[in-house]
Amino acid sequence: METKVNLISKAKKGDINAFQTLIHIEKEKLYKMAYVYMRNEDDALEVFQETIYKAFASLSKLKNDEYFSTWMTRILINSAIELLRKKRRVVPINQEVLENTSDTSFFNSDVQIDLLKAMEEIEEKYKTVLLLRFYQDYTVKQIASMLKCPEGTVKTNIRRGLDKLKEKMKGVYSDDRQNSIIQGRH
Repeated sequence: METKVNLISKAKKGDINAFQTLIHIEKEKLYKMAYVYMRNEDDALEVFQETIYKAFASLSKLKNDEYFSTWMTRILINSAIELLRKKRRVVPINQEVLENTSDTSFFNSDVQIDLLKAMEEIEEKYKTVLLLRFYQDYTVKQIASMLKCPEGTVKTNIRRGLDKLKEKMKGVYSDDRQNSIIQGRH
């Protein structure tokens, strides 16, 4: 099996099969992220396809081959945000949805519905860092690189995002229950 870096190098030289192999490696992660942003299959597929198209068209601009996954994720996030702006929808993202996207029973719980409602009211910048940190398991350093901002800003946005979730859920659950829900231990 070829290494990812070798595949990227070949893809940059125009090897379509190498690019397809790279997409095959990344597809599940990218689709799940698109689905979490868009909340429906059609829009998620549209974002996924747009991401692949943009990545292929600008592959030569990738400066460091080791950051291919991060680069693809950034393209996907930008594509999702662009489509959301066109559709003028709120992006519902939260830690539980991010960790359990394949579990459709997740949406049947009152707790999850309350959490989704709270997430709908949180600013996009907080949703994005929470998605990248808790769903994609990126480090703060990787997120900072991807979003082109200082690590301190990423840490602040993660903390503020979690604080805003707690604030939105205040009065709905006790403080202990609220903390366990937000941290995914309900």
